[in-house]
Amino acid sequence: MNQLKSLFFTERKKALLASAAVCAFAFGPEAMAGTGGTEFDDIYTLLVGWTQGTLGKIIALGMFMVGLSAGIVNQSIVSVVIGIGGALALYYGPTVINGVVAALI
Repeated sequence: MNQLKSLFFTERKKALLASAAVCAFAFGPEAMAGTGGTEFDDIYTLLVGWTQGTLGKIIALGMFMVGLSAGIVNQSIVSVVIGIGGALALYYGPTVINGVVAALI
């Protein structure tokens, strides 16, 4: 019985290694998927320009003002914090995303 278990686990290990090798071979080219895409550089530059330019500052200021007025109406600081958080995410989001993606590639 022990020999049968040993044989079963040995065959199982071989099957596991074979499936891992097949997966590595099949998904190997996917590792280079994030290195191209230069055709989208113009759109990326346009969107970053919008969010960190005058339009982004106007939207961020609007978020802050809406949060501030909602905070005054509700008598709660939570709305102000949400407005500030949204404004910060809008303005600094592209920089953070670029830093994360550039660090991973």
